[in-house]
Amino acid sequence: MSNVLKIILQRLLLGLLTLFVVSVVIFAAVNMLPGDFAEVILGQGATPDAVAAIRRDLGLDQPLVLRYFHWLGGAVQGDLGTSFAQANFASFVGEGAAKGATVMQQIAPRFENTMFLAGVTALIAVPFAVGLGILAALYRNTAFDKGANVFALSSISSPEFFLAYVLILFLAVLNPILPSLSNIYDGMGLGERIEKTLLPALTLTLVVTAHMMRMTRAAIINLLASPYIEMARLKGMKPMHVIVRHALPNALAPIINVIALNLAYLITGVVVVEVVFVYPGIGQLFVDAVKNRDIPVVQACCLIFAAAYILLNLLADILSILSNPRLRHPK
Repeated sequence: MSNVLKIILQRLLLGLLTLFVVSVVIFAAVNMLPGDFAEVILGQGATPDAVAAIRRDLGLDQPLVLRYFHWLGGAVQGDLGTSFAQANFASFVGEGAAKGATVMQQIAPRFENTMFLAGVTALIAVPFAVGLGILAALYRNTAFDKGANVFALSSISSPEFFLAYVLILFLAVLNPILPSLSNIYDGMGLGERIEKTLLPALTLTLVVTAHMMRMTRAAIINLLASPYIEMARLKGMKPMHVIVRHALPNALAPIINVIALNLAYLITGVVVVEVVFVYPGIGQLFVDAVKNRDIPVVQACCLIFAAAYILLNLLADILSILSNPRLRHPK
């Protein structure tokens, strides 16, 4: 087995182990949340018999360990259970529990919307941040470099909801260029869908640009004093050509890592932005599920967030290894 394949398999096994540990934490934390779904749905007038009947229908009367392995076994097979909020409690009236909407049926369209938002944001943010980082390294210690750093630090220091409301004020209220609400739906045309997604995408772009821009700048500046860079300069190559042709390829490992981390954030950290813009993504579904004590949906959303974060970190790790010979051959 080659050294690279062995390293990749080790990373994959470590990722699976991490996901298993995270699933235990998610299940335990969600089941420790205050409140009871049966009491919430029945209200203050709930009788003990009615609460017990609903808990029995939902399997909430079973031991916690048994419920965890039942949930984990279903998740491995792609079955994340049935949404409590969508269930029909026919047994409460003596007819046996009827199946409601499954968690996958609820999450699938929402996850697709979130991935679309993340894709639009990535198409804007990654080229913009890397390009800004290259220019900041090329013109370091100039007014442009200082301005780019001030812009990056200002955007990353501001809360997401503040940036969202500022963009709504300037691009939707004072200058009605883009819609303030991202009420997308199935069957909407691509152009209209992109238009309604642009404002939350611009908000997320401001949030993630700083990390990628500053890492690109730092990685390239760190290489500019290298002997091969000096040789390229002595040959009379243009500064931009030196950076793009010689410095950037050798700075890819840290840049890929920070890009992957920010792409993971675009999937796992969109809750606030989706709520502000009423965007029908998985973050909005997660908030609604927490309010409704819909445990299966909350667990599924958390598991998807964790899996996306771990998967993109593994991808960054593997790409960093493949792009750097010193990591491929550590000896």
